[in-house]
Amino acid sequence: MKDRLLRQTKREYSPRQRLIALLVEGIFFIVVLPVVLATLAPSADQWLHLPCFGHGPISIVFGWLFIVAGWLFALWSIYVQFTIGRGTPVPLMATQKLIVQGPYIYCRNPMSLGSIVLYWGVAILLGSLAALILVVLGAAWLLIYIKRIEEKELEARFGQEYLEYKKRTPFIIPRFRKGSRATPSVK
Repeated sequence: MKDRLLRQTKREYSPRQRLIALLVEGIFFIVVLPVVLATLAPSADQWLHLPCFGHGPISIVFGWLFIVAGWLFALWSIYVQFTIGRGTPVPLMATQKLIVQGPYIYCRNPMSLGSIVLYWGVAILLGSLAALILVVLGAAWLLIYIKRIEEKELEARFGQEYLEYKKRTPFIIPRFRKGSRATPSVK
């Protein structure tokens, strides 16, 4: 299975094929999942007898702030994957080179961080504790997957280059301090 996955990641797709994959994935992650979250959360809150929290201006401002910030960070990550890495977030259309530029300077998983922040914003906007719980559970599942599967695949594909990047760049919590930037390797 691992060998088959590694062979698949070496295949390079055309920009058109990658764009189609991004559109399908974008519709799912930017439209479908938030709609499902917004639809299920109120019912889950009632079923679990969870109180709603603020629907006032503060929840609206913070919710939209998180949504926009998360969306922009994730979008920046996807753009860098598409242009520099010649791949997509879709594992079967993996990047063709290790990306250590753009948002990948700050953390190894900026697209995941952006997505988590975006969904957190949706939960805040909804004022739903059930939505917050679902976001935390989804984020935990995603981060475990990345640690156990994706990082092993990246080590197998990029070897020492990835291990060095991994040492100098945080997993998910960005490091924005001056002097903390990962130095891109030149090949």
